Formats: sequence, C-alpha cells, structure tokens
Amino acid sequence: MKRLSRGLRTLADCAPIANAKAPDRRMRTAVSRAKRTEDFAAQQSFDRAVAKLVQATPVSTEIQEWFANERMAEGAKRSWKKTALHPAILAIGIALVVIAVVAWITFDEQMHAFPGTATAKKLLNVAAMTRPSEFEPMETEAGTLNDLFFMKYRLEHYDVPPEFSQQRTIGMQLFLFPARRDSKSGKPEEFEGWRYIEQEGWTGAVQARKGVLFMAAVRGPKKDLAPYLTTKPQLR
Repeated sequence: MKRLSRGLRTLADCAPIANAKAPDRRMRTAVSRAKRTEDFAAQQSFDRAVAKLVQATPVSTEIQEWFANERMAEGAKRSWKKTALHPAILAIGIALVVIAVVAWITFDEQMHAFPGTATAKKLLNVAAMTRPSEFEPMETEAGTLNDLFFMKYRLEHYDVPPEFSQQRTIGMQLFLFPARRDSKSGKPEEFEGWRYIEQEGWTGAVQARKGVLFMAAVRGPKKDLAPYLTTKPQLR
C-alpha cells in the first residue's frame, strides 16, 4: 500500500472485512485503491480468519453475564426536538438572538441619529434629575425672555421656535445648545424639521436653527409633545 497517501492508507487499515459497501465516500475510495495491492487482500483474508475464529470460540456463562445488559449501554438516538432543547443549544440560540437584537437596535439608532444626538441625550438626563423647585418661576411667555436672559446670563442666542414662544405649561423644559460643526468646513451641521429622541423616560423634540439646536423636553411619550409642533416631525 505504498502507492496510497497516508490518509487513505490509514482508512484502508480500518476498512471493514465484510463485503458490504462502506457508507463513507472517502472510505470507499481508500478501499477501491487498496484492492489493487496484494498487501490489502492478504490483510483482509487474515482479518476474516481471525474474526471467524473469535466467533467460533465458546464463551463461558460467567462472561456472558457481564454483557447481559449490553444493549442498555448503547447510546439512544436523539430526535431533532431533543437536540434543539439541549441546554447548550438553547444557550447558543439565545445568545445569537440577543446579539441580533442589540445589532438591530444599534443600527436603528445610527440610521435615525442626527447631529447633536449625544448632547440631546445628556440634556434629557439633566431634565430627568432636575426638580421643579430648582426653577425660578416666571409669569410670562417663553418667547419674551430674550432681554432677561441676555441681561442676567449674557445669553445672546436665545431664540424659541414659534411653536413654543407662548408656552406656559408647567412640566416642560426648554434647552438651547450649539450645533455640532463640520470638521472640514467648520460650518454647523443642521437638519430639517423636528427630530424626536427618548432617554430615561423623557422625550425631546429637537430643531436646528442658525447653528443653534432647540429642544423641548417632557416626561412621557412622543404624543405629549406632538400637539405643540405645527410641522410634522420625523419619527424615530
């Protein structure tokens, strides 16, 4: 069997001695090539003779008792349902589902993100931690605070959209923050219309105007902000 490769020679050494066709394709290939050699035929004849001798050898009663439950030791065939419910298979399946969900959520967030998303989320966290008692009550409309904020806080770019200029409702917080600037051109990155964002049980409606982002935030879902917006927002 020198003409056979190492792998085929190893398979030929383990070839069945019965005349039945080997179920494995590679084993059939090894046997087919090995039959062309005298060594294989001689080895097969020797193996058959030994097997015949073993089968003809009588077995004592004591030894037979050792193998009385031989069939009980055979491995039971598992159905596909039992295989699917195996703890290891279930764990792998659950892990794949979790990975797929996280990947989809990340992809969805990236698709609906806008310039200033990270800052808007931080401000929603601030809104969630702020108590109403920390605010100074003002008996006026939101759109008339330009002079007050400029004189008291030197805020030069206070500009509330018309939708919230007459806002007096308690429970809503308004934020103004600079838009992110393009790294190449240095111009503010803006977008059209309103964008919704959710964080820590709060919802914010964000709009970009002249390099400044305005966000109105309320505790609750998007529907609590929708009545204040005259233009149709782009939902996430």
